Amino acid sequence: MGTQYKSLKDADIAFIKLQKLFYLASSSGKEVNLSPKGYDSIRVLNNSTLVFMSYPGSGNRTYRDAVNDGEFTLVFNAFEGNAKILRLFCKAKIVDAKSKKFGEYLKLFEEKESLVRDIFQFSIYAVESSCGESIPIMEYKEDRNSLRNWAVKMDNNQKLKEFKEKHFTPPDLKD
Repeated sequence: MGTQYKSLKDADIAFIKLQKLFYLASSSGKEVNLSPKGYDSIRVLNNSTLVFMSYPGSGNRTYRDAVNDGEFTLVFNAFEGNAKILRLFCKAKIVDAKSKKFGEYLKLFEEKESLVRDIFQFSIYAVESSCGESIPIMEYKEDRNSLRNWAVKMDNNQKLKEFKEKHFTPPDLKD
């Protein structure tokens, strides 16, 4: 049986830090978006706040849902070791590149600013932990670096800034 509580416990934070993959679901009155996320792209700031760094790529529904005060659920599950599923129910705030917090958060990831599309600050209002006994045991091999390598190549060719500007706001927000 699952249990729900208001903020992360120390064991939850340790669990999040071990995961190589998580899922981000969001909705703001449109279709529910569900996207797997990899890389070293999430940081726990405290028991009720996370920061997520996003690279440029296809779509930007996380941005759409954040700007429209949508709902977010982050799901972490164990593929190795003891079975566990951890769901974080959140609200998101976009941390703009002009914000002082953007620079502070960027330092947490040790990433070049030009490669980052967005940084999101998630405020957790509920945490749910459940068994995860049906999740398969799988072995992590390595990160798939093609997205980051593409961003680096675009940046080196001075094309990434233009791409990010063109793809910054999802088309359904431009109406």
